[in-house]
Parts: sequence; structure tokens; C-alpha cells
Amino acid sequence: MSRRLISTGSPFEKTAGYSRAVVDGDFVFVSGTTGYDYTTMSLPEDVTSQTRNCFKTIGAALKEAGFAMEDIVRATYYITDPKDADAVFAVCGEHLGEIRPAATIIAVAGLYKPEMKIEIEVTAKRRS
Repeated sequence: MSRRLISTGSPFEKTAGYSRAVVDGDFVFVSGTTGYDYTTMSLPEDVTSQTRNCFKTIGAALKEAGFAMEDIVRATYYITDPKDADAVFAVCGEHLGEIRPAATIIAVAGLYKPEMKIEIEVTAKRRS
């Protein structure tokens, strides 16, 4: 299977030189995804809503690539405030509680824009 790029259509993808996801063989690598609601182009203030939006965008990218949430084998969470970890974990549990991929959470000094509270990247492997 050849390499395939998945795009949300954002002009920023070309400007910054990245794809929402890259399919390579039986793997898909989903780029760091922040909490924007792409239907309204808005960013909620709270980390819970931002985390839910991350999973919505990730789920759509996986689906377009021919994968499912159940295929996720690795997740990395970047949060700007360690106090938000429990709220983030609760939403992660809603989406990945039965899937249980290998995961890491990292508290960072900041993301691209100060209002961004979370960024999530995942790797998925097609099940045989």
C-alpha cells in the first residue's frame, strides 16, 4: 500500500507543511490535534470541550484513512496545565477506555496559541 496524505483542507497544512494524517502501509499517524471545533472554527475555553473536539477531529481523520478508533495503538497528550490532567483523563477514558493504547501525557509550557489547552497525537495500526 502506498503512502497517502489525509487533509482537513486547512490552508495552514500547506503553509506549515504537514498533513492531518499520513497513511503508510498498515499504519496511520495522526498529527497533533488541538481542540478547535472545525465546523464553527471556534475554540472552547474549557479543556474538557477542547479534548472532546480533539477526539472528534482524530476520529474523522481515522475514518477518512480507513481506520477506526479501535485501531489506535499509541496516544500522546500535551497539556498546558497539569491541573487539567484529571479532566483530560476523563474524556480519554470515554473514547479509549476499552481500547487502552500505550499513552503518555506531557505538561508543556505552552502550545501554538495561548488559548490552546491540549493537543493529542495518535498512531493506529490496521487490524488484520
